Amino acid sequence: MTMTDATLADRSTDDIDLTRPLDTFVRRHLGSNELETREMLRVVGYDTLDALIDATVPAAIRLKTPLKIGPEQGETETLAQLKTLASKNKVFKSYIGQGYYDTITPPVILRNILENPGWYTQYTPYQAEISQGRLEALLNYQTLVTDLTALPLANSSLLDEATAAAEAMAMCVSVHEHARKTFIVDDRCHPQTIEVVKTRARSMGIECIVKKMGRESGVGGRKADAFTTHHPRPTTRDVAGVLVQYPATDGAIVDYSDLADELHKDGALLVVATDLLALTLITPPGEFGADIAIGSAQRFGVPMGFGGPHAAFMATKSDYARKMPGRLVGISKDAAGNPAMRLTLQTREQHIRRERATSNICTAQVLLAIMASMYAVYHGPDGLKKIANRTHQLACAFAGGIKSLGHDLGSESFFDTVQVNLSNLHASKLIEQAAKQQINLRLLGDSVVVSFDETTTLDDVKALLKLFTPAGKTTPSPAADFHSTFDVRHSTFLTHPVFSSYHTEHEMLRYIKRLESKDLSLCHSMIPLGSCTMKLNATTEMIPVTWPEFGKLHPFAPADQWLGYAEMFKTLEAWLADITGFAATWLQPNAGSQGEYAGLLMIRAYHESRNQLHRDICLIPTSAHGTNPASAVIAGFKVVPVACDDQGNIDLVDLKAKADQHAANLAALMITYPSTHGVFEETVREACKITHDAGGQVYMDGANMNAQVGLTSPGVIGADVCHLNLHKTFCIPHGGGGPGMGPICMAKHLAPFIPDPKAHAAGVGQNHQSGPVSAAPYGSASILPISYAYIAMMGSEGLKRATEIAILNANYMAKRLEPHYAILYRGKNGTCAHEFIVDCRAFERSANVKVEDIAKRLMDFGFHAPTMSWPVPGTLMIEPTESESKAELDRLVDALVLIRQEIADIESGKLDKLDNPLKNAPHTAAEVTSDEWNHKYPRKLAAYPAPWLNQWKFWPAVARVDNVFGDRNLVCTCPPMTSYT
Repeated sequence: MTMTDATLADRSTDDIDLTRPLDTFVRRHLGSNELETREMLRVVGYDTLDALIDATVPAAIRLKTPLKIGPEQGETETLAQLKTLASKNKVFKSYIGQGYYDTITPPVILRNILENPGWYTQYTPYQAEISQGRLEALLNYQTLVTDLTALPLANSSLLDEATAAAEAMAMCVSVHEHARKTFIVDDRCHPQTIEVVKTRARSMGIECIVKKMGRESGVGGRKADAFTTHHPRPTTRDVAGVLVQYPATDGAIVDYSDLADELHKDGALLVVATDLLALTLITPPGEFGADIAIGSAQRFGVPMGFGGPHAAFMATKSDYARKMPGRLVGISKDAAGNPAMRLTLQTREQHIRRERATSNICTAQVLLAIMASMYAVYHGPDGLKKIANRTHQLACAFAGGIKSLGHDLGSESFFDTVQVNLSNLHASKLIEQAAKQQINLRLLGDSVVVSFDETTTLDDVKALLKLFTPAGKTTPSPAADFHSTFDVRHSTFLTHPVFSSYHTEHEMLRYIKRLESKDLSLCHSMIPLGSCTMKLNATTEMIPVTWPEFGKLHPFAPADQWLGYAEMFKTLEAWLADITGFAATWLQPNAGSQGEYAGLLMIRAYHESRNQLHRDICLIPTSAHGTNPASAVIAGFKVVPVACDDQGNIDLVDLKAKADQHAANLAALMITYPSTHGVFEETVREACKITHDAGGQVYMDGANMNAQVGLTSPGVIGADVCHLNLHKTFCIPHGGGGPGMGPICMAKHLAPFIPDPKAHAAGVGQNHQSGPVSAAPYGSASILPISYAYIAMMGSEGLKRATEIAILNANYMAKRLEPHYAILYRGKNGTCAHEFIVDCRAFERSANVKVEDIAKRLMDFGFHAPTMSWPVPGTLMIEPTESESKAELDRLVDALVLIRQEIADIESGKLDKLDNPLKNAPHTAAEVTSDEWNHKYPRKLAAYPAPWLNQWKFWPAVARVDNVFGDRNLVCTCPPMTSYT
């Protein structure tokens, strides 16, 4: 045979389909190949994957037909498709403002944080010892917020500005122990903020009054009126708080000091929605009497992204530390006495407080808060002031030119936003003319509002002035001699050395990398958290996020400028509806907690439409995640717990009794499926029927959707509405504790109660009983291409295969661990769903080993702990997902087996009961390499307990953190540098 003949013969045996691309994604997303899959099936005891699934998922709820999404797409094909969609978006120069501004993301931050899986694949920093990098960045963020607002305490971010305002209202009511339930909102707050606050007020039974709070006064500025002037009732004795915007949505800077004094005389609180960049120049809220300050950090280097994700902030007085929602980073010390950061006061977190919660927020915007904090570190106080002054001077140059044209200004006290009152020029017509020149302006009544930002140039100002110049007149030059009038800031800010040490790119890069190296992420190992679904966030999925066609769009841009987004939304909505078996999808909720809240609001609206608003009882199993009862409470429901049986399933006898007892007032049942115990409950349809027969609706928490896709669905199960954690099942990264998306899918009879995004975008009231839950019409829209790409690349069969492999991986790990640990809860055939629970409770009695000791010891093996002590105290819940290879599953199993042997050595007396590797874990490099070693076990056992660690070792940055010390000594801003020596 000749060489040519041999080559042709070889080619003829290749199994190549010339109609399909080679860069298919499913095989990259799934961790194990066919050989490994067969080996895992052998260990589990099944011949085929179909046989395992048949034994695990009840036949009665299996899908009868495949999903309609279609065949898998190649990675290049999907990126090309997304590029086509992106090209249909028009990126105009936007001066709309309204809380959203174009910004310049420093490239060193863009490449090394936003586009870096070492930052975006981290989990929430509950395990502080392997989270010190992002905890430091978040502490910087809190310091940034406290310094600029002049209030002493800030959380580590909330979801968006409007949500933060709603949280502040609830906090005001909580501070007054619910004795005052009236909240007043200045009508010059951003329209989207007003609508979200009104939504929350309705659901929580708070009277929300929107009215004007200011008048013209002084030298062109405004001073707030006494709030009773325009509205004789209520008095301050009825009012929990007042929300104002500073600067206002029309740009005016109002003096609220007298208002603050009046409110405080009678115990009411002042909430100020403000702008961090403006606060570098104007008097901060804490200096004129504000009790709470909220806002968005978006313009600190975070792209507009058609609405998000963006980190909101909240700052307040120290007195209200335990009332503040969200997460709070504080400083404690580790076992060696060194400073160490942690999430502090965790018992105040809303998912822990359950039905006693005043908020359901447990998702933050960590990745975006880190970006904003790094923006401040990069620029420093002087750099931020230069950006603010330049932005302000451009606004003044525009305002002076406008005055020379004979137009009136809404106010001569402004920072970056100028309101032009048009007398002889029709505002709407001018807006249309501007759009023809690819310029977006904002219409406000008969006025045009123009907002400037750090990307604005002098040429932009000239182009704007030309727009406002009537025909026949000469366009004026920008006026360099016009000055806005406001009280300037005199206090210093950002004086900590971190904000003055890293202004060259080299030093900034090294600082970012130093922090990154302290944190464990999916770059290092699997993160096996049950219910959290930490799976592959593929690079192809992430690439479109930073394309300007998706990232630079203003969320309130006209609809003809985001046709690509609209097409993507429509397709994604259809796909998610198909996956869930429902009729419609609403993409706005920008967190799982917000999805829960939105779905429950739709149930409430449905009952109201049937004149049954008295239905206010929500049944929730005792095993439910804490956000379920918290969401029910803020949606206006009363929570009634339902017991679980010995197998961890919903106790149908108790459910039936509670449903019968509350039949006249039953609103909803909230369930998670598979159950929070990792089991496909056989009686789920019966539970739904019991609820429906009593007149209630069934809400399904989508946390465990990774065990359903392609095999069953909430619609088939019998639910009426569910939310989907796109940051779990559908591959949006967790980002160290946010961003996320929690869209809801619902049955046909609930679909009419979706709030209209068009009305929301225009900032007008809703005609529906429920209103918007997020500031932007489509929530955190810029991360939706991630889930779009994932679904497109997986296709119908790939999505189903992913679910099957996720279930196989969990059963394989459970089977391997079975000889060493008790495994709680199994289905009727002895299998689990996509996650399982390892019982560690007996070890506390036999060896003085708590589940926390096992979690910390896993760090020495290079792993993040599984979900700890939930839903059962003293247990570990493991979810391997479909993306982890057999080799990685085995590595975690081997680590747990070795830890079990260490426990056995403690039980036998081979290891000391008090001084052993578990009680002292994790072990730092500093401790292991120190001159002294005072433990009763060898250094090698401490640091290298498994053979693979000799090849590569992840070192925890600090020793075990003292949680109690941190709670008793609350320090939540950057400490002096002397504390690190």
